[in-house]
Amino acid sequence: MLLLKKIKKICMLKAENIKKTYNAGKKIALQDFSIEVPTASIYGLLGPNGAGKTSFIRIINQITQADEGNVWIDGEKLNPEHIKNIGYMPEERGLYKNMTVGDQLLYFGELKGMSRQEALSQAKFWFEQLNIDQWWKKKLSELSKGMAQKIQFVVTVLHRPKLLILDEPFSGFDPVNANLIKDQIIRLKNEGTTIILSTHRMESVEEMCDFVALINNSKKVLDGKVFDVREQFKQNVFSVVLSDVNSENLEELTRKYQIENLGTANGLFNFELKNTENQTILLQDLLRTGTIRTFNEKIPSMNEVFINAVKS
Repeated sequence: MLLLKKIKKICMLKAENIKKTYNAGKKIALQDFSIEVPTASIYGLLGPNGAGKTSFIRIINQITQADEGNVWIDGEKLNPEHIKNIGYMPEERGLYKNMTVGDQLLYFGELKGMSRQEALSQAKFWFEQLNIDQWWKKKLSELSKGMAQKIQFVVTVLHRPKLLILDEPFSGFDPVNANLIKDQIIRLKNEGTTIILSTHRMESVEEMCDFVALINNSKKVLDGKVFDVREQFKQNVFSVVLSDVNSENLEELTRKYQIENLGTANGLFNFELKNTENQTILLQDLLRTGTIRTFNEKIPSMNEVFINAVKS
């Protein structure tokens, strides 16, 4: 029991054996789904459309309830009091087009229990961070999609939530503003905020996430640290570039190892080879063949992991 309490304390969010169905149990959205989201981390929630990600996010936000299982927030069983500590940015944005940006921020701040002065102070801070000082009196209908996205982000983080849930947060942003938002998300994590990131942008997962879970067909397929997950899917393939190659020794190398994508350019030989044996022996064989210019193990990207995990 003591160990369980310790686990709950270091996890901002813990879900155990969640089941969620629709249409009187005919459609299964989540089946025996469990994850632990460490405090002050960025946790990537991945999966194809319809896999169950949105259903889980709706359960956390208490928009819907799980049929079975439990969720804890900061060591306490999920309850209505947790709403004020959660910031949720849905993929389908929900702002009022004919309300001014300033009135909108004050309104949503008060909904989250902030005083008018607190909301004003936080809004000013975020307007400076995102370079949008001049937008206060503009109506949302006057802003571009990317501008409106920034306002939605400010609305989500205005009340300084402990748990931040971002569903496709970079949708609609150009690369410059996507990087700006990314930097702010990382800064929030470094200040202690726990962030769940639901996205299809695998490059964002690699750049930002500490942990990841993949959902497919209502079940968790894998989870863990991003580094460990990528390591799990590696295939012991190495990328090699050699110069000053001895032709006879190169032929011997091709007989000994499975070599693919052999090419030459500017006196350099580049290829990939598979090796599951001692790497020291491989390096000795390469040194006999030529001068090693590069030698790197190919670790699969999160995009490759995603595709392979969904296929299997």
